[in-house]
Amino acid sequence: MKPFRRLVPVAAAVLLALVQPVQAQMPPSPERAAPEPPSLMDAQLFYEILLGEMNAKGADPATGFALLLDSARRTNDSRLYQRAMEIALQARSGESALQAAQNWRLAQPESREANRYVLQILLALNRVSDSIPALQRELALASATQKPQLLAAIPALYGRVGDRALAAKVVEEALDKELRDPEIAGDAWAAVGQLRLAAGQTPQALEAVQTGLKQQPASEAPIRLALQIMGPKTPAAETLIRGYLDRYPQKGDMRIAYARTLLDAQRYNEAQQQLTTVTINQPELAEAWLILGALQTEENQQAQAQKSLERYLGLASAQPEGEARQRGLSQAYLSLAQLAEKRQDYAAANAWLSKIDSPSLQTTARTRRAAILGAQGKVDEARALLQTLPTNTPSEARTRLMAEVQLLRSQKAYEAALQLLDSALQSNPDDTDLMYDLAMMAEKLGRFDQMEKLLRDIIAQQPENQNAYNALGYSLADRGVRLDEAHQLVTKALELAPNDPFISDSLGWVEFKRGRLQEAIQILDKAFQSKPDPEIAAHLGEVLWVAGQRSRATAIWKQGLALSRDNETLQDTMRRFNVKP
Repeated sequence: MKPFRRLVPVAAAVLLALVQPVQAQMPPSPERAAPEPPSLMDAQLFYEILLGEMNAKGADPATGFALLLDSARRTNDSRLYQRAMEIALQARSGESALQAAQNWRLAQPESREANRYVLQILLALNRVSDSIPALQRELALASATQKPQLLAAIPALYGRVGDRALAAKVVEEALDKELRDPEIAGDAWAAVGQLRLAAGQTPQALEAVQTGLKQQPASEAPIRLALQIMGPKTPAAETLIRGYLDRYPQKGDMRIAYARTLLDAQRYNEAQQQLTTVTINQPELAEAWLILGALQTEENQQAQAQKSLERYLGLASAQPEGEARQRGLSQAYLSLAQLAEKRQDYAAANAWLSKIDSPSLQTTARTRRAAILGAQGKVDEARALLQTLPTNTPSEARTRLMAEVQLLRSQKAYEAALQLLDSALQSNPDDTDLMYDLAMMAEKLGRFDQMEKLLRDIIAQQPENQNAYNALGYSLADRGVRLDEAHQLVTKALELAPNDPFISDSLGWVEFKRGRLQEAIQILDKAFQSKPDPEIAAHLGEVLWVAGQRSRATAIWKQGLALSRDNETLQDTMRRFNVKP
């Protein structure tokens, strides 16, 4: 028997953490439901097991492990093998746990559960290269219908390996057979590509997508990986996605996933086009109507949003009960409440909010109720309602704080909002999100030195924070000071987030302040087309007015008013130019 060698406490904690959670991610083993063999318990075996347990719980876990493992070998009982492993793990002996798992696998070669323990313990011990036979055996024991699910679980299984490049290499070697099988090659290459991406090997991950699609053209797995790779620096990934959707227009779920990725990239118009395509081609897909309705709500397309959300409610009513249905319905009710709130139909808004029963959205619903009270001038009631929000976790405390800040901001109680944020920042001095919100509130109060210091502190801590660059650059331009620096700051922000229409709006405003009217019009026009927004409309209209295009300026302002009649920037701009709403 190998010596019962203990791990240091940190390694043991990692081992215990790695072995058990990953077991839940793998596809279920059929033998779990199979009955154990008839009991071979006799007096001697009973005594051996009892003695083993007493030693395991006492001062000699090594003897307890040895007795339980010996009992497992004599009875071929999987429960005893598993108990021996547990004793070894609790005693921080990874090698002994591996020994028990390997004995179990030798005794029961068809047991996927035994093989999985071998695989997981090897990875927990960082014996990555040694895991190849166990991974291959796991695939060999899986049925054809189980293999795609198993392949999808491999990146999570190897995701905690320290040397991620090695993990990708080992998995590729282990999956040699599957990578050449036209039935599952797409899933296999997606698994390899996922690990390459985790290792920072983006070009190689994209190659995995291309190879997987070449060998299994209809596979969705490579496209899901391509959606993760997709970005301004990897245009080839999006080309593959679009080509796939053109070849398989019936794959509505994949088009929805593409739309979600476009939303994350703030490419709202393109996302809406993709969702609209799904609702035309596959109108029975409820999720598409829900996302489309939520997007239309945010884009202030109120009539279209109402229809989309009502269509979703009709489809969802036919779905089976469950958490996903409950969450989807609650999201729809929240969007419908938002639409009613925009119409100032507060009774209807509250009625929709009262229907929300998803636990994850209860706080959001209560926050919206407070906002409705604030819109009715009942600020004290609104703040009292917000005070009932839970603060058991830092996340809950942050949610309540920001809800109260937003309420005060909407009531133009900027000083009170600033004091709340300042107090929170004193308790969390390195919180850059609080710094940013405090900076924006300082700007509202004309405290530009305080705002600039906060934003520069954020940039020092987070050089990739595009919002800090953008906010500082826009503020300088709006005040007509240090315009060259403003241009540098906003340009940097746009490099970090090239598809953000609000940063493009800032750049257009900088160009306007620098006297470059045509460049400003071109930039602002594109930003407004990408994201119809009242503030962008205010800026574009002003530049057009100054450039002598007054009719078009007025038309743009009216479009902005249709989006939001209460937008302060738009109202102030039209007032300055003597244009009536």
